[in-house]
Amino acid sequence: MAKAQRGGARPGSGRKPGSLNPSTITKEAAREALRQIVLADMRELVGAQLAQAKGLSYMVVRDKSSGKFLRVAENQAAELKPDEQIIEIWEKDPSVQAFTDLMNRALDKPKEQEQDLNIQGAIEIRWAD
Repeated sequence: MAKAQRGGARPGSGRKPGSLNPSTITKEAAREALRQIVLADMRELVGAQLAQAKGLSYMVVRDKSSGKFLRVAENQAAELKPDEQIIEIWEKDPSVQAFTDLMNRALDKPKEQEQDLNIQGAIEIRWAD
């Protein structure tokens, strides 16, 4: 009498060809939800990214009592407290990373340069005993 076979592939078992893992379906749904949120605000987001790439300017006030510098929006300048005074508008340097990201998205990322590998001499492989 032959021993009963154990393990191995069984007909009709496993996930069907072309079907997706439940985790993949969840990721795709989340990715689509994020895509819709980003697309709704794309003009503002691109504007902010462009401003970051060019360099940002912001107004700074100084609290006379504490001596601390506070960053405020331009529309808040008329609402300054009596112990605050406008000092100046500071500028933040342009962001190279933001510029690079915009260029890569607009013009495609540059191809990586293939590196030639020149190995001189013979390669010897030995098995340790």
